[in-house]
Parts: sequence; C-alpha cells; structure tokens
Amino acid sequence: MNITIVGINHKTLSIEGREQLYLTSGERELLLSELKSDPAVCEAFILSTCNRTEVYAVMLDSNAQRLLQYLFAVKKIEPTEQWKKHFYVHHDRRAAEHLLRVCCGLDSLILGEKQILGQVKHAADLARQKKMTGKIFNILTNIALCAGKKAQSETSISYGGSSVSWAAVAKAQQVLGTLKDKAVLLIGAGKMGKITAQQLKNKEVATVYAMNRTLSKAEALVEELNGKPVSFWELKEVLEIVDVCVCSAGAPHYIVERAAVEKVMEKRSGKKLLFIDISIPRNIDPAVASLNGVELFSLDDFFSIVGDNLKIRECAVSDVEKIISTKLELFYERLRKIEIFAKIREAVSPA
Repeated sequence: MNITIVGINHKTLSIEGREQLYLTSGERELLLSELKSDPAVCEAFILSTCNRTEVYAVMLDSNAQRLLQYLFAVKKIEPTEQWKKHFYVHHDRRAAEHLLRVCCGLDSLILGEKQILGQVKHAADLARQKKMTGKIFNILTNIALCAGKKAQSETSISYGGSSVSWAAVAKAQQVLGTLKDKAVLLIGAGKMGKITAQQLKNKEVATVYAMNRTLSKAEALVEELNGKPVSFWELKEVLEIVDVCVCSAGAPHYIVERAAVEKVMEKRSGKKLLFIDISIPRNIDPAVASLNGVELFSLDDFFSIVGDNLKIRECAVSDVEKIISTKLELFYERLRKIEIFAKIREAVSPA
C-alpha cells in the first residue's frame, strides 16, 4: 500500500489560483465518488479550505497523476503543465508527516491557526460517511488530530490570535488605528463570520450589522453584540454608513461589485471604506480596490499581521516538531501491529 498526497496551498499558488481549485461540499463528494470507483484507490479523503486543496489516498501504486486527473475533471479544468507545476506530491512517511504538520498549524497561512483541526476532522468524517477510509487513514487522521490538540494545549504555537477571522479584525484595527466607535458590516454567518463577531466583542465598536442569506442566522450572529441584522437588499445603504466590511460568505460569485461600490462612494463624502474579504472563492470584486477612498484586503495580505505573537509561536516550532516526530512513530508502530496481526490470522486460518 502507498500513501500519496497531491495538493496546492498558499505557498505554491496565489489566491486567484486557489479559488479555482477550491472544492465545494458537492464537489468533494463527487471527487470521493470518483476515487471510490477506481480499484487502485483503497482509501481517500479530501481537504479543501481557503488556503489549500489536498487529496490524500491509500493506493495500490504510487501514481499521483491519477489523483490529479480526477481533481481536474471535477473542477472542469484542463490539466496543463502550467497548472501541474503548482502541485506538491508526497508519498508514504513524508505524506503522513505532512498531515501531522497541517494539523499542528505548521503549514498554515498564519502559523499555529486553530481552525484547521476542525477542517481536517470534517474531511475525515465525510470520507468515513462515504466509506472511503479504512484502517490506515482511520489511524492516521486520529493521530494527526491528537497531535494538533497536543500542540495547541502544550506549546505556544497558537499563542494569541491565530485564526483568519482574528487576522481580519486585527488588520482592520491596524489600518484604522482603532475600531472604537466604528460601524462594521459582517457578510456571512458561517463559522468564520461567528469567529469574527466574537473577535469584535471587546473592540467597543459602535454598531455591527450582519448580513446573511438566512436572516435568522444574521440575527443570531449579532445577538450578543446588540447589532442589527440586515438583508442583502440593504447592502448599498449599509455600505454608505459603515467603516469596515468583512466578508466570509462563501458564495460562488461576487456579492460586492465594483459598480455598486462606486455609487456608494459617491454618497460617502470622501469618507474611506475598508473591505476585508476572507472568502474562498472571493466574494468582493478585486476591482473595488481601484476606487478612490477604498482599501481592500484578502487572505494573502495576512502574512505579516500576526506581529509580535509570531515570535512567540516561532519559538514553539521545535517543541511541535518533537510532538510530530513522536506521533509519526506511533502511527508506524500501529501499522506494524496491524501487519503482524494480519500475518497471524493468515497463518492460523484453515486452508
């Protein structure tokens, strides 16, 4: 059996490319189905987040190109060499170690970010539901998740804020100087929207508006902030009065378009407007950044926002790597036990 991973992340591909390879929940299920139909693929799970798309597989051979072909087919992208050069491929021990590093936050856009653990767990759970995991990946994902939790609880790898939502609020505070008495619009009431709202609790903002396809979720998002849920029909009116708009909607198209923002800016009397887009695919048209008085930041602008916290986290990297090394040995020890038990069963089985 061969453990193989193919993938791209924020280190190998820009946000423009990552959003083209981002897999929706439906596309992940379709890709798992395609892999399940391949007799050479024994186990598989798929990790697709704002910063990475990775396909993990246990295969009878080590043909990573097979995995790429399925991925490109699901995304309806021509598998050119220009695309393929952005992908990394890992096999066996290096592949297992890569997953451990991902779960421990060492391979994240923001060192030590915590959300990746939930994302890996969701990926593994989906694969189990689709009957695409067996002994190898059940063991590996459980050990990797345990390693991530241990790194967070026993080291300083996640010291201070470490999520993309935290970085979004930190970026807004950095640009504006303070969020006190500012008005903020949150578009999207999913997990990142909720974390963003939590980050705003102690910032003394004047008003938080929440916009979501389901109004009840918008209401729940700002309940503790005494905020105001608003509908998408009110987008222009709200943008005319807020200082910051943070978008994490995850829609397949632009929610905030350049033409609409241009009209909004005409009514703001020169008052600046800050946009922060943490969606993949992006939901704010990048062209809004060309408008006078508008600043726009997206995921790839967050590398430096961690600041002083990063120095503390960097000091924890060596401790986290020790955890990874120990857990990696544990994984192979358990695999060896499985192999021994299998040989014993084979030896004692009646002919």
